[in-house]
Amino acid sequence: MALFKKAEPPKTASPRFEQDAVGTAQRDTSSGFFRTEGALGEKELYYRLRENVPIIDACIEKIIRLIGGFRAVSSDESLQDELDRFSRDVKIGASGNGLNTFLDCCMDSLLTSGSALAEIIPDENFRGVSGVYVAPMRKLDVRKKGVDGREYYLHERNTPIAVSRPENLIFLAHAPTPEQPFGVSILRGLPSLSAILLRIYDCVGQNFDRVGNVRYAVTYKPSGDAGDRAFAKERAQQIAKEWSAGMSASKAGDVRDFVAVGDVSVRAIGADNQILDTEIPVRQLLEQLISKLGIPPYLLGLSWSTSERMSSQQADILTSELEYYRRLMSPALEKICGAHLRLLGGTGEVRIDWDNINLQDETELALARLRNAQARAIELSNIKEEQSIGVKA
Repeated sequence: MALFKKAEPPKTASPRFEQDAVGTAQRDTSSGFFRTEGALGEKELYYRLRENVPIIDACIEKIIRLIGGFRAVSSDESLQDELDRFSRDVKIGASGNGLNTFLDCCMDSLLTSGSALAEIIPDENFRGVSGVYVAPMRKLDVRKKGVDGREYYLHERNTPIAVSRPENLIFLAHAPTPEQPFGVSILRGLPSLSAILLRIYDCVGQNFDRVGNVRYAVTYKPSGDAGDRAFAKERAQQIAKEWSAGMSASKAGDVRDFVAVGDVSVRAIGADNQILDTEIPVRQLLEQLISKLGIPPYLLGLSWSTSERMSSQQADILTSELEYYRRLMSPALEKICGAHLRLLGGTGEVRIDWDNINLQDETELALARLRNAQARAIELSNIKEEQSIGVKA
């Protein structure tokens, strides 16, 4: 992109600023399965979490899909058709089209890394916006500039490339705090729990390799006879050879009996052991993960016990979460649509009208309108009766 150019990192930065820079904060953000260093390493950690823990990836995808659709509305009705076409056809990145694709890409980056950055690309003749580019946050570093300013650096082969023309950029931060003003990932706090969960799954796999795939211990005990003791090694080798041939034949589909002379015992290794029940610890870990991500368990296919009232409350909580994400995305969508209309010579304002989150909301709104209408009809009927009584009197 023409927006990026190589630049040397600031040499007058304070030690505190250098410690906040990418790759200089030497800290272990997790243990076991996940170890990273620096700010960019922490972002890479969160993407690695999604790759290794399917339920985390499923929760983020569910959130993105549940946000729903929207329509950009212009205050100038003569530009509405053009705005609808732009919302449907604008190029997003290398292969996407439409502002809904932009919404999905931004939310994916926003939830995973805690921030999102997009570039508005004007047409060559400055007749509208030709596309929107969503930057890869794995390689992007945001730094403070002054009290309330920001600088953006794209890291390629450990070389920071400064971003020019920041007025064309849209920056979004998820749940910013005074300590982390550039956003916090929704996955913060999950690496340690995820490492324990993956360790349990890894141990379960190893146990099934040992116990599920049956292995046998064949023991030959020589008798007290001198000749038997003298040829114990040869007989043990012959028994091992015949046992191996019999097991290989069983794998090929043939069944052979193993016949041996002497005191020979065969037992399955691990048959006396009991595999630990992992249902309770795994469920406890999954409850922690899902409570952090805010998705009701039944949306993920988890058949945990729940009641109708509890499901309704969980749906209400999820609705409030989705409304929060919509408030984050609305200014970005309005800025993109407003920039397109201004480049076309329009002066109207743009607002984003979101669809209702689900059909249940539609039903509840319809019932509310019906009850309000019924209440209004009863009130009008009472007023007419009172007026008729007053006339008769």
